[in-house]
Amino acid sequence: MIFSKEKIVIAYTTEKCKSCNLERKRKFKEGDYLFSESSKCDSCDGIMQIEKIFGETIEQ
Repeated sequence: MIFSKEKIVIAYTTEKCKSCNLERKRKFKEGDYLFSESSKCDSCDGIMQIEKIFGETIEQ
């Protein structure tokens, strides 16, 4: 008997601070697009910019 696993893709966004180069990964939010300014940096109060949007596959 063959069991098939359901594959789910979860979208993520990677943000990077322009000042201190801190990188942070978070779940994708509608309206995210590359190179947009997204939020303030937690460590230096600089501006975070979206660097990458990607999906990770998990099997259930």
